[in-house]
Amino acid sequence: MRTDLSKHTKASQATTKKKDWPLVVYVWIFGLGLAGYFIGRIAFDPLPHPVHWASGLAGAVIGYFVGWLWYRWRGDIA
Repeated sequence: MRTDLSKHTKASQATTKKKDWPLVVYVWIFGLGLAGYFIGRIAFDPLPHPVHWASGLAGAVIGYFVGWLWYRWRGDIA
């Protein structure tokens, strides 16, 4: 009987395991982060270097939300 209980707990732990993010979210984060950096590099050229990184970070944050919207609308890419 003890083994049946442990099998049940393992099965319930497997179903409650947290899932990873879809691949499309990672692609949008990377893509818009990189695009934001390069656009910031061109647009904010006279400003200090951390501004370029901030524009890349802003692009990555926007990419996170766009990736989840894309996932809800079109599904995953893999």
